[in-house]
Amino acid sequence: MADLPLITPMPMVADCVLPWDGPVSDTVAAIGAARSACGDTFVIDSGDDRYLFLFSPVGLQSFYAVPEQHASKGIADWKMLVRKLPDELFDGRRTLPHELFTRPNVSGYLDALEEAISLQLAELSPGDEIDLFDFTRRLGHRMGLASWGGREILRSARFEELVAALDVLDGSEAFVAPTRMQEVAQSGKAAERAAMATAEQILADSIAARHSPVGDLLDMILERWADAPDAERLTGVARDVILVHIGSMSNLFAALGWSLVHLVQHPDVLARVRTSQDADQDLVTRCVLESTRIGQRSIMLRTVLEPVSIDDGAHTYEVSPGATLATFLPLTNMDSGPGLDRYDPDRWQGPRLVSPPGLPAELVTTFGHGPHTCPARPFSVTAMSRVIERLFDAFDLEALFDDARPRPGQIGGVARAAEPCMVVLRDR
Repeated sequence: MADLPLITPMPMVADCVLPWDGPVSDTVAAIGAARSACGDTFVIDSGDDRYLFLFSPVGLQSFYAVPEQHASKGIADWKMLVRKLPDELFDGRRTLPHELFTRPNVSGYLDALEEAISLQLAELSPGDEIDLFDFTRRLGHRMGLASWGGREILRSARFEELVAALDVLDGSEAFVAPTRMQEVAQSGKAAERAAMATAEQILADSIAARHSPVGDLLDMILERWADAPDAERLTGVARDVILVHIGSMSNLFAALGWSLVHLVQHPDVLARVRTSQDADQDLVTRCVLESTRIGQRSIMLRTVLEPVSIDDGAHTYEVSPGATLATFLPLTNMDSGPGLDRYDPDRWQGPRLVSPPGLPAELVTTFGHGPHTCPARPFSVTAMSRVIERLFDAFDLEALFDDARPRPGQIGGVARAAEPCMVVLRDR
């Protein structure tokens, strides 16, 4: 093994590996145990990599304050996703997810969003039994593809085939099922490459059938490829759409799933949502933020590119290039203050956490902080809020599950449920 990057002074090294390098049955418990044994700053040496974990308030402020050019979140995210996704999906992209989520663009998504929700609700009838996370995953595909794949794709005869291919290609499996990444590597990503080829062909055929602009985001992506030969252009546009979709939708459906689960579990809050007046008009948004906070399983990683100094309040650490700065949101989101282990949308005032009072902003995270705030936040919050309003306006949802638990092996993103969360739909 090559020499690991230096950290001076050297914190305690936890007896722990990360799940893409070895067996970990419960990631939250394992990293939580490492924190209990070593304190709020410690190192995990896992595989060929060295990770400096930070959990103290000052350490987290340092973590988020390091400039991207010194410690890159983008490179760290890519290193995680490329365990699952074919390298060629990243090559030559002309449209990236963050470019599509400016406020003017988000306002343009609303018609596509409403159409996608209407199509999804039209499939449902009183008496149906559905898994909330299956429902939100399918809806997430519809909402995203309608926004940047062209609304015509929703009525394609090959839409179901496209959804199946995108599910196989889903890069989030790198953190949802990290122990499977060795199997993916051993196969040479054969299933993923086959799924990418299928998705490319379906999207390219749909794109080729568009003969005039309609003023949506697909037109913007098409314009960026206008100078390319036809075959290259269609493949390039299709891959842009695939990468934008994977990058934007993988966690929205899970956050929406927990939002629905929590409202089913808290009928008092649901009753308030249904009768919200002007004084409580942002209650749905607060519900979304609270469910996203609780559902977070993100490991935040930053690949050190230049020597950096990290202050955790007790020591200042000199960290060499090649190391990775890290923190783990389920530990900070749930135990940084009293009551955070409970669901309570009223702890939010607009987008700000106000209860418990006085917490540094970095201790509780929904959509990130500063320059690393998720660019899809306005779209995501709007989309989830609108789904909640329309679904619960159409149906009562009777829970067929006793409890809902996150998958214990997940490390990254918003939690997926360990078991189906079935409900039966009742007419209102």
